[in-house]
Amino acid sequence: MSRWSIIIIIVLIVIVGIGIWLYTPDKSRDELSPKYVRSAADFIEVAGVKLHIRDDGPRNVQSAHGAQNDDPPVVILLHGFGASLHTWEPWAASLAPTVRLIRFDLPGFGMTGADPTGDYSDERGFVIINQLMDKLGLARASIVGHSIGGRLAWRFAAAHPTRVDRLVLIAPDGFASPGFEYGKAAEVPAAMSLMRYSMPSFMVKMSLAPAYGDPKFMTGALLTRYRDMMLAPGVRSAMLERLSKAVLVPPEPLLKSITAPTLVMWGEKDAMIPFANSADYMRLLSNATLVSYPALGHLPHEEAPAESVVAVQNFLMAR
Repeated sequence: MSRWSIIIIIVLIVIVGIGIWLYTPDKSRDELSPKYVRSAADFIEVAGVKLHIRDDGPRNVQSAHGAQNDDPPVVILLHGFGASLHTWEPWAASLAPTVRLIRFDLPGFGMTGADPTGDYSDERGFVIINQLMDKLGLARASIVGHSIGGRLAWRFAAAHPTRVDRLVLIAPDGFASPGFEYGKAAEVPAAMSLMRYSMPSFMVKMSLAPAYGDPKFMTGALLTRYRDMMLAPGVRSAMLERLSKAVLVPPEPLLKSITAPTLVMWGEKDAMIPFANSADYMRLLSNATLVSYPALGHLPHEEAPAESVVAVQNFLMAR
């Protein structure tokens, strides 16, 4: 055997070895459920999807016209890309005693997993929210959304104004940026498809650390949770499907149509969606207040929950 043949064999062995080392299969529901699901009752079927949901806090008695003045607020929380209902855990401890707090893993994420329809458009999101509210007997609710959940929140408020009491937008998505044009699906880099097969912890950490004003905030436990939720069955393929078919619409006319009182919350060190975008929301929303945090990044509800939840509490409880 020639020296070159030996070198080629060694290189192939190394490549195969690295591939085996980096290969990351999905984790089973049986493995993930004990850590991330409270009980089987936290799954309800909505619009053909089995949603992983948590519904905490005092219950409202709503009439057909919505909540009464002495009812506690109803709040629906919509998480961002790659996250899950667990992102709201720090806020939930403060909010649940005084509001009915409904949070769920959006289809394509977490323990909800893939949507059988394969449709991850905002319009499909409207169907999910509407039918969830109907199933829970809610005429109206306040909607809190972060990042893509923020885009879904403000678009839902524009499309279904009679169902929204108040709106909280945390670093919301929705304006065009390089690679994300209006009316056109984004081109997802081919290299991203590799996430279907490989998701080592160091790569997840590299992608998530910039989301925090202080990258050191990314603890081992937080990293494990995000990675586990991305390794839930079918989630990685669903995430890629959502990215490849996401189409932004011009936000100006929709934002101008929203009359619900709105709280815009942003970390000034946001490296995911620039804080400068907050000026556009404030310019277009007719009834909005901005709260910003100079030292925080894209996830103020995780990075400084005790500080950020105060503004939300005051806003939601205002009459």
